[in-house]
Amino acid sequence: MPDMDIDFCMRRRDEVLRYVAQRYGSVAQIITFGKMKARAVVRDVGRVLGVPYGEVDRIAKLIPNALGMTLDHALKIEPQLSDLAKKDPRVEKLLSIARMLEGFPRHASTHAAGVVISDQPLDNFLPLYRGQHDEIVTQFDMKGVEKIGLIKFDFLGLKTLTVIDDALQWVEKRHGKKIDLQTLPMEDAEVYKSLSTGDTAGIFQLESQGMTDLVARLKPNRFEDLTALVALFRPGPLGSGMVDDFINRKHGKIPIRYELPQMESILQETYGVILYQEQVMQIASLLGSFTMGDADLLRRAMGKKKPEVMAEQKERFLNGCRKNKIPPAKAEHIFDLMAKFAEYGFNKSHSAAYALISYQTAWIKTHYPAEYMAALLTCEKANTDKILEYLDDCEELGITVAPPDVNESDEDFTVIDDKKIRFGLGAVKNVGEGSVASIAAARLEAGPFHSFFDFCERVDGRRANRRVLESLVKCGAFDFTKARRSQLLAVLDQAMEIGASRQREKQSGQGSFFDQMKESALNPFCELPALEEWPERQRLAYEKEALGFYLTGHPLAQFEKLVAQYATTDTIRLQEERDKKEVRIGGMVSALREITTKKGDR
Repeated sequence: MPDMDIDFCMRRRDEVLRYVAQRYGSVAQIITFGKMKARAVVRDVGRVLGVPYGEVDRIAKLIPNALGMTLDHALKIEPQLSDLAKKDPRVEKLLSIARMLEGFPRHASTHAAGVVISDQPLDNFLPLYRGQHDEIVTQFDMKGVEKIGLIKFDFLGLKTLTVIDDALQWVEKRHGKKIDLQTLPMEDAEVYKSLSTGDTAGIFQLESQGMTDLVARLKPNRFEDLTALVALFRPGPLGSGMVDDFINRKHGKIPIRYELPQMESILQETYGVILYQEQVMQIASLLGSFTMGDADLLRRAMGKKKPEVMAEQKERFLNGCRKNKIPPAKAEHIFDLMAKFAEYGFNKSHSAAYALISYQTAWIKTHYPAEYMAALLTCEKANTDKILEYLDDCEELGITVAPPDVNESDEDFTVIDDKKIRFGLGAVKNVGEGSVASIAAARLEAGPFHSFFDFCERVDGRRANRRVLESLVKCGAFDFTKARRSQLLAVLDQAMEIGASRQREKQSGQGSFFDQMKESALNPFCELPALEEWPERQRLAYEKEALGFYLTGHPLAQFEKLVAQYATTDTIRLQEERDKKEVRIGGMVSALREITTKKGDR
């Protein structure tokens, strides 16, 4: 049976799993087995043999941390490891046992998304097992479940669906418009224009550098082009010259040709290029008189390149073409073309579903950029690299992302107006959900905070403790008070002490003289020491400590032109370079550690 893959909003995926279990009854999640891989098996065996942890750790770290690495391969490519094994009998014994155990299952866990649903009790078909959280799990893994004929469903949490939902809620909240994605106009010229200029940051499936370049070259102007983009951006089509052919045909640089006039109806939307698996099936059906079921078998055979099956299918196709009066030489040429493209062919229904999400994200970003960027930043708040990338994009869109503010910020990023987003308190280090809830409750009860002292008096000190307040000061969440950050940090302990004392007085029902003269100049507790603000470098260092990056400036800003002159890339684009070429990058030393080597050099 085929797999069923369904994507849901991340936040509510668990609800779907619960619903499916209640609705269908015969439901289980799928088991997955953790294997004893090269490094892990060395650590496990070392522990059993009683080898000191430090030694085992040193041996394990000599094994290259690469995908599919085995101990045999590591011994071949890492001289230090093979030398150790030759010189030390204990290491030789450890590696010898580890090699025998490598690849065996180490532990059982639950597959991240896989679920099986059956029309009969599952224990009629396979053994079951109780997972760590008492969930019912199959004892056969994913491949075993398929072999016995059960249908496997993948219920995946897709972050983009959560971003779309958040953005639409912001649009409704700010503009009073409830947008129905099912009725979006699919031919919005502004959306295609924006994509064609390379504005793809945060757009589903289109935001990598390679894809952005491809979008800019193709210049999509209809939904079918977006569907094609998802199918084209893969190693096969990119390496085969098919992408260039597709782009040149779209822009009229080379003529669109069809091997036979009757193929035009199938290949018109892809400019005469066989791009989708469904097109291979349609051609087999139209020219070779295959049923759609048989055409699907042909597609699979072409994908798997089994010579004997291919020969049988080719004979059948040529016979069908003969009946349809297609010249044998032409039929053979078309079959070879189909076989060539089937290697790269992509499933159109998959491509179109992804392209639809791509279009929806591009539409929201084009028409409601502040709302979309706030939703995107919220979704990526734990990923510093992504936040930095999207902050750059906000700058290009003319949107300011302001530091957190205890009066304006919520847990997530907040849209203040069309050109301003306020940083979320939940993205500040040491500030947890409890602290944010306490701040929001105090604001709801008595309105905005007037000063730092007012905040300490009204917010529960157990939730907003010293670490929380220190982070809030360092990232600028109290800048609205017009007090310097250096001053606030200097009075932090005093302010917390006074705040706690005032809270105790209120709980015991005691009024205070200061209730009448709230925060007036006469209040001795509200005086701040006469301190200068921190030097910019220190202020930015504290900001980075609290947020994970620099927000209101950058220590290298004054050297920007110099760095641009010598550097060939930056840290965002660096991730996509991989090992393709040598690069030069600009930066600054953030920490320095001197060590003495084995030879005694410093």
